[in-house]
Amino acid sequence: MQRNAILGLSKSGFHSVSYLDWGEPDAAHVVVCVHGLTRNARDFDVLAGSLQSECRVVCPDVVGRGLSGWLADPADYAMPQYLADMTALLARITAHSPPDVRIDWVGTSMGGLIGMLLAAQPETPIRRLVVNDVGPHLPKAALERIGTYVGKAPRFQSLDAAQRYVRTVSAAFGPLTDAQWRHLTEHSVQADPQGGWVMRYDPGIAFTFTQAQADVSLWPVWDCIRSPVLLLRGAQSDLLLRETALEMQRRGPDTTLVEFPGIGHAPVLMDEDQVSVVRDFLLDRHAAP
Repeated sequence: MQRNAILGLSKSGFHSVSYLDWGEPDAAHVVVCVHGLTRNARDFDVLAGSLQSECRVVCPDVVGRGLSGWLADPADYAMPQYLADMTALLARITAHSPPDVRIDWVGTSMGGLIGMLLAAQPETPIRRLVVNDVGPHLPKAALERIGTYVGKAPRFQSLDAAQRYVRTVSAAFGPLTDAQWRHLTEHSVQADPQGGWVMRYDPGIAFTFTQAQADVSLWPVWDCIRSPVLLLRGAQSDLLLRETALEMQRRGPDTTLVEFPGIGHAPVLMDEDQVSVVRDFLLDRHAAP
């Protein structure tokens, strides 16, 4: 695993987009894994580790998160900027790839929306798409719930205090082990020069949630996707409703739905039962159950 960075450009200037690179740099199969709203590239350590012997895995920190730069204007934390940055990342990582390189996308929540928008474009390079607990219908109630904590985390006096907070706001991830919660926490916070620990993202990413007025519909985007899709859903998710998931199977791309009991928003892709479903889909081993 290596950490690299590219330069993105917003209307306020350049910013860094950090990413982790697993596997061989000249691999003919590249998997891009993009995290959720407040998360970061290290969420995919387990999945990337299980794939790196057979393909290259690239896991970016979306701008404003992890080790990437922050934007001067919080209004720029929106899909146009994310799409521009991810397009620049795709150009960088495929610059020396074979002409027939295969690009697959794994996106959790926000990362899934970015993947959907890219996969819907004419001549998209995305061959297969894994959408983790998000869809073309975003209920206002779920967006409001997320808005209650994004950008409002306190300063923590210890890592243990930070872990208690992460376990609380991310309880819907399901019954993770103490070691898994620790991993998520250690890569979600950073030491504050003023003392204690703070979340490793720009509080400005909450801006768009203060503007949420109604449900969001992206069905025309979904209907344009032609890549095969593996759709993952936490059986108790409030962001990807079951009726939305079933409609996603009925229309648009060829979609396989896998639901995980006892989990809400979103499956964290750290347990083998979740990782194996994604790995088998990406490596064409057999159809997901």
